[in-house]
Amino acid sequence: FTKCCQETGFLMVVKCRQENAALKDCLVGHYYDPLFYEECKTEYLKQREEYRATGIKKKRQKLSSNV
Repeated sequence: FTKCCQETGFLMVVKCRQENAALKDCLVGHYYDPLFYEECKTEYLKQREEYRATGIKKKRQKLSSNV
């Protein structure tokens, strides 16, 4: 989707519909996956516990692009 948008520019709304639909399907699949939810919750609680103990925020991990 990212690559399509970068290549297309302003016409991305029209030309990248298939890529957008595939991206949305993927995200919705993860959103409703109970194992993924538990993994995210566990990670969040771990980071919150560490912050409360130290008072130091952990830097966010940068995610790689889909290009």
